[in-house]
Amino acid sequence: MKFGCLFTEYLQEERELLDEKCAHIEYVRLKKVLKSCQTCKPLHSSSSSSSSPSPSLVSDLPSHQLCQCQSCPVCDQKFFSELMKEASDIVGFFGSRVKHLLDLHVASGMQRYVLRLRQCFKNDRQALAQEGRILIEYIAMNAIAMRKILKKYDKVHSSVNGKNFKSKMHTEHIELLHTPWLIELGAFYLNSSGRDCCELNGVYGHFKCDLNVSDAVMTLILPDSIKLEYNLTCAICLDLVFNPYALGCGHIFCKSCACSAASVMMFQGFKAASPESKCPICREDGVYSKSVRMLELGLLMKRRYNDYWKKRLLSERNNMVKQSKEYWNMQSAYALGLH
Repeated sequence: MKFGCLFTEYLQEERELLDEKCAHIEYVRLKKVLKSCQTCKPLHSSSSSSSSPSPSLVSDLPSHQLCQCQSCPVCDQKFFSELMKEASDIVGFFGSRVKHLLDLHVASGMQRYVLRLRQCFKNDRQALAQEGRILIEYIAMNAIAMRKILKKYDKVHSSVNGKNFKSKMHTEHIELLHTPWLIELGAFYLNSSGRDCCELNGVYGHFKCDLNVSDAVMTLILPDSIKLEYNLTCAICLDLVFNPYALGCGHIFCKSCACSAASVMMFQGFKAASPESKCPICREDGVYSKSVRMLELGLLMKRRYNDYWKKRLLSERNNMVKQSKEYWNMQSAYALGLH
């Protein structure tokens, strides 16, 4: 079965499983635009020898959808503006749904009490796992559609604009498979299974999540042989991430290390970081305000590296108490006019 038919079939089921208004890549429609571009290309190549091209070469699409192959303004407008919006909507929808799913799994306080009480009457574990699988298929299928349509664009136009667009998406943090919520979803499955390897067979592909304990690397294998590897070592302290946070650029650090890099106290948190605070790796600014707390990944580290986790917890608490004392001593000194 061709991917276009497979993707159309998937979209019909997706609307029933997720939300009728959820975003997706308009793969079939955009492929028709490329087909019209392929049709009008011979017209341009033969225009110098013939002033009236053969009607058989003219596309069935309306004339305003026919593109000029040299610059292809129609394709550029439809692809690189619409795909950008679609990718942004998909990442936003995926993140909100995964966050809701994980809030139920790692709930705390009164919410945790209510959920535990609810489990006496109904076990939601299977329902959570099912929704997680649906979300993995959602992000994977749209990522495959994006990759195929951009590859088709470059083939039709003999260009590298599709590759450049993928780089632009990565720069603007809307590349579908480079979202911290996908890492959280993988950690969720490992936490749920209690193993270092988890495999799921979905309707539209195979999913596998593997944790290499010795190298501290998480590997995700998605449909269409998409392989993603995530290093779980903090680039600042060069140790396993503890109380991990993903900054807006996607890089993951220990909370204490990221706070130190932004020159803020740990008890103040990322909200105290200035807008000019930069990522220690890529040096992009404004990434602290868009950070994501990796609760599932932190839980995974706690369960797999329990001795290490206890040691880091004690060290972080001592450091936080020390910073808090220094901060309030400084505030008292200012209030008394000693500085």
